[in-house]
Amino acid sequence: MNSTEKQVSYTTTNSYSTLNDLHSPQENIWFVCHGLGYLSRYFLRYFVGLDKEKNYIIAPQAPAKYYQKTDFKHVGASWLTKENTKTEIQNVLAYLDEVYKTEVNHANPKKVIFMGYSQGVSVITRWMAARKISCDALIIHSGGIPTELTAEDFAYLAQDTKVKLLYGLQDEYLTPERIKGQQKQAENLFGKRLEIIPFEGKHIVNRGLLEEISENL
Repeated sequence: MNSTEKQVSYTTTNSYSTLNDLHSPQENIWFVCHGLGYLSRYFLRYFVGLDKEKNYIIAPQAPAKYYQKTDFKHVGASWLTKENTKTEIQNVLAYLDEVYKTEVNHANPKKVIFMGYSQGVSVITRWMAARKISCDALIIHSGGIPTELTAEDFAYLAQDTKVKLLYGLQDEYLTPERIKGQQKQAENLFGKRLEIIPFEGKHIVNRGLLEEISENL
């Protein structure tokens, strides 16, 4: 088959979801990237335990939506795949830029927290590395940091930026070798900023830890 793949550029529209009311000054603004299969409005359920007067949560929406089962009832979404990854990364970064500009640039938060869960880890860390956007805390939750990222990509972060690596001890996607590799990579990238926090549990969002972190930022 003699086929040719080509590209066009066009303007697109995508949604995102927020939780609680934004007021000034806001204590904490969270910018959170969900994992594979989520929709942003449902991902926000993991943050309802945070003090609603102090925390405003922004959940961008992965652009590629699909039916999760053959009954065509439940819709999930994916940030990236192995197909045209470099181009899709640039599309996702441009989308995150717009959400951040719309929601955070005009606000006056005391603290900004970035979080990625599962597939969202690769998205939030790539965005930070590419755009050099500072935060007060970065939560890396049960996901892999892209191997192409280096310590130089995050050298712009203040030394007092808190970086927390969370993972479940019974996470079905982790092996001892992968845990060791991820810990070493995070240590190389973030140095003394890093705190590693394992917990009892599988590949789940740990609500209790998020609430604890929120109270101790």
